[in-house]
Amino acid sequence: MLILVATPIGNLGDLSDRAKETLESADYWLVEDSRVSGKLQSALGLNIPMRVLNDHTSRSKIEDYLDLIESDARVVLLTDAGTPVVSDPGAEIVALC
Repeated sequence: MLILVATPIGNLGDLSDRAKETLESADYWLVEDSRVSGKLQSALGLNIPMRVLNDHTSRSKIEDYLDLIESDARVVLLTDAGTPVVSDPGAEIVALC
C-alpha cells in the first residue's frame, strides 16, 4: 500500500493527528531527503526505515520501491514540506501504482 502524507510547510505543530498515526504505522517512508525527514522522525520519536525518492533516483530503485508496495508493506510517501506529487518526484511512483 502506498499512502501519501502531507507535511507542514513550516510549523511541525501543524501536522495532523491522522498524519502522525499514519507515519507511525508505516513500514517504510519514501522521502526526498533523509536529513529533512530524519528531523521529522526525531520530533515524533520514530525510527522508520527511509528510502530516498528524488530527481536522482534510478528507475531500478523505483522498481524496488514498487516491489515493496506490492509486498503488502505500508509505504508512506512524503515530501520535505507540503503535499506529495504536486510538483515533486513522487508523481512518477504514484502514476506507476
